[in-house]
Amino acid sequence: MLKSLTVTNFALIEQAVVEFDEGLNILTGETGAGKSILIDALSIILGNRASVDSIRTGCDFFRVEAVFDISKLTSIYKIIDEQGITIEDDAVVIISRRFSRQGKNSILINGCHVTVNTLRQIGEKLVDMHGQHENQALLRPESYLFLLDAFDEKIKIELEQYRQIYQRWLDVIKQQAVLAQSSRERAQRIDMLSWQTKEIALAQLKPSEDEEIERQIPVLANVEKITTAVNRSYILLEQGTAGVQGILPALAEVKHELEVIARYDNRIQEQLTAVSDALYQLEESCTDLRVYGDEIDFDPHKLVTLQERMDVIYKLKKKYGTTIIEILQYYEKSLAELEDIHNYDQTIANLNQQQKTLEEKLNSYCEKLHALRTQSSKILSEQISKHLADLGMTNATFDIEVIPRPDFTFHGADEVSFLFSANLGEQTKPLYKIASGGELSRIALAIKTVCAYRDAVGIMVFDEIDAGIGGQAGHMVAEKVAKVACARQVLCITHLPQIACMADRHVYIKKQIEGERTNTIITVLTKDEQLLELTRMISGNEITPIALENANQIFKSALIKKEKWKNKAQA
Repeated sequence: MLKSLTVTNFALIEQAVVEFDEGLNILTGETGAGKSILIDALSIILGNRASVDSIRTGCDFFRVEAVFDISKLTSIYKIIDEQGITIEDDAVVIISRRFSRQGKNSILINGCHVTVNTLRQIGEKLVDMHGQHENQALLRPESYLFLLDAFDEKIKIELEQYRQIYQRWLDVIKQQAVLAQSSRERAQRIDMLSWQTKEIALAQLKPSEDEEIERQIPVLANVEKITTAVNRSYILLEQGTAGVQGILPALAEVKHELEVIARYDNRIQEQLTAVSDALYQLEESCTDLRVYGDEIDFDPHKLVTLQERMDVIYKLKKKYGTTIIEILQYYEKSLAELEDIHNYDQTIANLNQQQKTLEEKLNSYCEKLHALRTQSSKILSEQISKHLADLGMTNATFDIEVIPRPDFTFHGADEVSFLFSANLGEQTKPLYKIASGGELSRIALAIKTVCAYRDAVGIMVFDEIDAGIGGQAGHMVAEKVAKVACARQVLCITHLPQIACMADRHVYIKKQIEGERTNTIITVLTKDEQLLELTRMISGNEITPIALENANQIFKSALIKKEKWKNKAQA
């Protein structure tokens, strides 16, 4: 339920706060006063596109805030919870939207920032908007399938399963198109991949062999320098040069002298230990140097071989990857692609089989969908016809025809046609060809009424549902709207007194000139004021005793009818 709507700097509205009630909320006023502006503001809070054109002249922004009681709208809790929005025990949701001339859009739901897309998803669960453009939708046959599918939950479930198969079928068709490229392109690809895989295979690469080669090449290239350095190091350690004692013999003498001291003073023990350790380590290093020097073997041919090998690896890296691992991965991938290409005929055969299997499944789902749609079309057309009779079109015939089509689409393999005849004995014809404006309004109301008792949306908005109708038909429409309002909250803009007299809350909207500015003033009428507005709607601005009495009678009659309908709905 919409509890209140606050509008600031929106079109002609400078500031307005409107509180709504359960049941039927009627909005009336002179043409151009701003009734549709209020509905536009509500649509903005439900996620419709915001525009700077809606900002009141001379202002920098507009702001709209709506307060909803969602205690009876359990379907909306899941999406609100997914967005991390907190709902208090009073089940109130406050939506606020501010839009500036700079295009800055700020949306808050219970203090949490959300996107326009999220707002739109929540708005669809809160309010069902119905205006004159929905009447025009009945003139577009492509919209009929959506109306029928929305009528039955079984259709929605079956359609979702169908669409999963349909997407797989589209993928197979796409793969077939890719494989259907010219044989010349495939031959060129085979030649290139064959040459590349042969080049890599001939190299006989081993993981990390480039790292080992890179280590060996500097050694072989500088073997003379290494040998000289090893020999000199060994001589310095073991023998010494030019009358200078070697490091090891000298260190051995130092060790001996420290041992003599240690016999008399153990304070030297730490130094003795250090020298002893150094002597043992140097003796091991000297032995290792001798072995290292013996193993060095200068082989110019091996150096050339390694350099040539490194050149091969470097060229492959430039073509196929920065490391040997990447080159080998490219090699395996190319082999797999070659196999796929060579198995082209088998691949095509497999895809054709997949296509056939999927099409069999699609046909099965389409048959189920057609059966469900045919069944639902009969129920829906019967219910719409009943409501049309209630709306004064007792001789009207309304049929829904489900027509199979030869190809698969996202929606199955059906087309839907709405057939209509307003007069007894006349053949039904496509609705969009023969229905008048008044007939469209009543058909739209009948459809909306049927759907209203099946969907979970608790608030319905009718923007001039009475367009193109009057007289007795107006009475019928009024009763239908009022009956819908017994089950849910309804907001309705109207120019007909037959509808206005049914109001549980009557909101009057007028334009007022203050200085050099025009402002829209919104007022909730008392019962006396409601009676005067009803009189004005019946007789114009001239309020006569006869007109006032007429309005009073209509008003009392409406109260009796509403009480009867409400008691019946509660029962």
